[in-house]
Amino acid sequence: MSDKQNPYSAPDTGHVWDDTLRELTNQPPRWWMLGFYASLALVVVYVIIYPAIPLVSSHTKGLLDWTSIKEYKEDLAVIEEKRAEFERPLQEMSAAAILADDNLADYVQRSAKVLFGDNCAACHGIEGQGNQGYPVLNDNDWLYGGTIQAIEQSITTGRNGMMPAHPLSEAELNRLADAIIAGNPASEPLFGFPPEGKGCAACHGTDGKGMHALGAANLTDPIWRFVAADQRESVKHTIQHGVNVPGNSQSRNAVMPQFGGGKLSDTEIRKLAVYVHKLGGGQ
Repeated sequence: MSDKQNPYSAPDTGHVWDDTLRELTNQPPRWWMLGFYASLALVVVYVIIYPAIPLVSSHTKGLLDWTSIKEYKEDLAVIEEKRAEFERPLQEMSAAAILADDNLADYVQRSAKVLFGDNCAACHGIEGQGNQGYPVLNDNDWLYGGTIQAIEQSITTGRNGMMPAHPLSEAELNRLADAIIAGNPASEPLFGFPPEGKGCAACHGTDGKGMHALGAANLTDPIWRFVAADQRESVKHTIQHGVNVPGNSQSRNAVMPQFGGGKLSDTEIRKLAVYVHKLGGGQ
């Protein structure tokens, strides 16, 4: 402890740092003490009117009997009451009828965004822009058709397409892939029916524009189910190994799970169908 005398009128505690800094015993300012006592009073008031003290199997309830859960339920009830005007009709209407009603369709487009985010965005993107290996939903190109009925069926039952593998020679793969990349697959004899062709036209149509009933892609446009930096090599890979071919580890995996059967309610599925239809300009 320093031997220097305390130059202040108030006594100190005897703690001195660096011979210059002393800890005095001055009382806090009156305004600070008043604030301190007021805060103590507020604590007492809070404990009296709100839940505050945990007990063995419960807690003090407070004079207001307030809980955050109760407040949440009250607020939710207010929201549900406002939604009821739109939600009640949806339970009895088909997806096509909802789509035909501008007010309800607009409500569904706004309210189903969360439903889409929770169930669809992980694969198809938050705006329906698609992800690697998953279809784009915000355009007007549809593997299984873009009618409201087809979209509702896709959501309800899921989709599990199938394309057989075609183990062609490298020269044949190049010829067929080049014709598909050029948007004119029907110009390549291999695209047609046996014996000259490999039967691609049976699913993709003689003109190569696809068949919704089979989920066969349109091969005449520049929209690709499996996007890649080298699209030509990607097309060759799909031709050679197919889609969802059992036992082929290199086959494309293209499965959409079903959301019917209890995963989502019928009303939620109809709302999603309308949302997706409007998202991509359905047919």
